[in-house]
Amino acid sequence: MANFVLSCCSTADLTKEHFEERDIHYICFHYWLNGVEHPDDLGQTIPFPEFYRAMAEGADTKTSQINISEYLDYFETFLSQGLDVLHVTLSSGISGTYNSAADAANICRERFPERKIYIVDSLGASSGYGLLMDALADKRDAGLSIDEVRAWAEANRLRLNHWFFSTDLSFYVKGGRISKAAGLFGGILGICPLLDMDGQGRLIPRLKIPGKKRVIKEIVKKMEECAEGGLGYSGKCYISQSECMEDARAVAELIEERFKKLSGKVEINYVGNLIGSHTGPGTVALFFWGKERT
Repeated sequence: MANFVLSCCSTADLTKEHFEERDIHYICFHYWLNGVEHPDDLGQTIPFPEFYRAMAEGADTKTSQINISEYLDYFETFLSQGLDVLHVTLSSGISGTYNSAADAANICRERFPERKIYIVDSLGASSGYGLLMDALADKRDAGLSIDEVRAWAEANRLRLNHWFFSTDLSFYVKGGRISKAAGLFGGILGICPLLDMDGQGRLIPRLKIPGKKRVIKEIVKKMEECAEGGLGYSGKCYISQSECMEDARAVAELIEERFKKLSGKVEINYVGNLIGSHTGPGTVALFFWGKERT
């Protein structure tokens, strides 16, 4: 058994059961729904269908990251037990949580000089970040030390490809990610933007695809182009979806049809409450190992 704790933020968007099965610990972000604060606890407090239904009906949402004090309490729980900690954060390209975790870790090093505590920026999000955590759990279980797992994470995190599309632009307009005019124009034409995550962990719009059927084909095409080994890809594939399971399954079925050597079935998870507060319903995100992001 490893003598260190493998940890992440709730925004890795895997299920509570998945984290427990893989012995991956997590700390929760926070979000507000109509002025009431809730933990981003993997849909335990407010089930995802209820959350996205509230958003579709016009509920107001806002979010906040984990502060230094929360990280301190969380890390010290493990350090005080004589355990080292490897914590991987949500991408610094979309959140400031890496800085908070790093500041807390510096304080912990003063209080527990005999212990190791490392903070790694995942440069990823949602179940792509979760797929990285799953790989790190594999490395830990194979007997790698905390230093070796940390080094592997930093050397390989940009090989985790992230591709996203949305069939509902209204929440991107509301959040200021696209203009009202662009949102109106895109809505009328049925435009579905296709985005990916770059080498700095930022979401970057790449294509504007007319129609759901075409964007589903295009996102699978991106996997064909970018996956490790192309159609011979033999790794795992995860999808996150925000209350659009039919679209997510359509993507998954195409992938399972074309990638014959895939490791198991495509795993479909929810986009969690924190990230979903910004995307709203209608987003599908695809994650796989492949070409290094630049």
